[in-house]
Amino acid sequence: MITSWDAPSPNPDLPCDEILNLQYFGDTLTACIVLAGGDIVVVREEPQDGEDRIEIVGSVDVGISAAKWSPDEDLLAICTKADTFLFMSRSFDGIMDVAMTSEDLKASNHVSVGWGKKETQFKGKGAKALRDPTMPEKIDEGVPSSHDDGRTNITWRGYGAFVAVCTTEVGSRRIIRVYSRDGVLDGVSEPVDGMESALSWRPAGNLIAGIQRFPNHIDVVFFERNGLRHGKFSLRLTPEELTTSGKRIQLSWNNDSSVLAVILQNSVQLWTMGNYHWYLKQELITSQEKAMSSQWLTWHPETPLRFMVANTGTYHYENSVRIAQLKMLTGGINVAEYMFSVARSSIAPPNDYGAVAVIDGKDLKLTPFRSANVPPPMAMYEVNVPQNISDVAFSSRSSSVAILHQGGIAIYNWDVNSTSSSPPTLTGLATFKNISKDTISQQICFREDGDILTLHQQSTKHSLQRFGFSKETGRVEEKIIDAVTFSSPSMISSFDQDGLIYPFAQGATGILLSLSPDSFGQPLVATSFPTFLPWVEVLTFADQKIAFGMSKNGHLYANSRLLVKNCTSFLVTPLHLIFTTTTHLLKFVHIANVEG
Repeated sequence: MITSWDAPSPNPDLPCDEILNLQYFGDTLTACIVLAGGDIVVVREEPQDGEDRIEIVGSVDVGISAAKWSPDEDLLAICTKADTFLFMSRSFDGIMDVAMTSEDLKASNHVSVGWGKKETQFKGKGAKALRDPTMPEKIDEGVPSSHDDGRTNITWRGYGAFVAVCTTEVGSRRIIRVYSRDGVLDGVSEPVDGMESALSWRPAGNLIAGIQRFPNHIDVVFFERNGLRHGKFSLRLTPEELTTSGKRIQLSWNNDSSVLAVILQNSVQLWTMGNYHWYLKQELITSQEKAMSSQWLTWHPETPLRFMVANTGTYHYENSVRIAQLKMLTGGINVAEYMFSVARSSIAPPNDYGAVAVIDGKDLKLTPFRSANVPPPMAMYEVNVPQNISDVAFSSRSSSVAILHQGGIAIYNWDVNSTSSSPPTLTGLATFKNISKDTISQQICFREDGDILTLHQQSTKHSLQRFGFSKETGRVEEKIIDAVTFSSPSMISSFDQDGLIYPFAQGATGILLSLSPDSFGQPLVATSFPTFLPWVEVLTFADQKIAFGMSKNGHLYANSRLLVKNCTSFLVTPLHLIFTTTTHLLKFVHIANVEG
């Protein structure tokens, strides 16, 4: 702890003063804290001569409702409780101060010709057929949401050129105002019924995400910079979840605009978009209490898929399959880092059917691309499981698919060949009985003997659980947990040139341990990686196994040998190493003696 001080209530509405924004400046070793009572406090780790460790550098007498530093840390945007919006510099000098009034609505360029009004609508027999298809059936008037918390929210566009603030007009509706960096009002949002305080501007700049609540569902809605609506998608919450975990929702884009985090009361959902379809890729359960008070999430400013989430209450974490690192810190702070990966079947003849699985919440989309060229977001087949999916694995001959979800395992038989395929059929189910609620279920893979392995984390320990699967009876039986623990949460299965599966676990130091029944717990290759590598594939060459791995900064290794430093992706075939580079080249390398 650096320091502490008392925070008495600034007004009768708060039991104590509330922190609205906390920003740490690494160049000066200082932290800036903005409090709801109006004080702006600087805390210095190493105060210089004549400096105090704690200093109030500014104060707003009427109180502060929201505050946010710009991405470049040069400007502090503040919304006061007197409905004024102001900018302060890094030295805490006032730069701009404007009043937010109902007159701001005149800055909107949205035009209404009255077609949405009841008195101008034709109600005759052919009214439906004559309706203008470009106009919505109902025009929103900005009716407030019954779950609106009344909070003000501020979000900056990437690089800090513009800033948006979402406020509630007294007796009216929620409004998003967009200001330029110079403090000029640039746009105002159109009316949206049921809109709430959640707001996050995509760093790429094209979309501002918000929340719209309906009686039976919740939508994530998008706005352009000028305030016009631009698309939406619905959260897949049950009626119970709408009133518990979905009671208060926050939104947060990661720094490269690839993932939108939807922060619920007891979980974090990670959504991505492809071909105009929104996929629910992972859900991180942060508490078994469905109606927690609140939780907070922030993305790493440089590493796109790393984030920190903090909350209150008990903790239970469900993670992604391809999670690279997971660590729970004291005080209920969870740090997680994910990675994108492709779930595919074997590429070794004659079982190279190009089968690919895509996770989308409780749905798994399956397509054998060798026989069916179905463009995403469509798929040749779709299967549904009871809870959101964490991981998926193919058997060696692509005849079975194992799905790991938050409650257990589902096994599907899938008859695939080079010319056709049949729909997947459910052949086995299993629930986790010997796993406590505070355990993380991370990954799943087949083993060559037909068993299924699942990797779990409890506190700092990582252990395996083994399930026996019988195609004849369709039964999945839970077996004894293998007595092995790992210091790293990584388990990966890889196909070799014969289509055989090599399941292995990777330690924090880069060592690869075999999980095959005949060499369980033994080193997989003669030499280990120099460090932990999140992307790994194993190949048998000249009766020896070669492990290829890529680091997050693009270093590609073969065992301990560094091959290239500018790799962006790679694939291993029986004869070639294929990889792409940062210079947009696709390279094919004949596999030979890795040590030569």
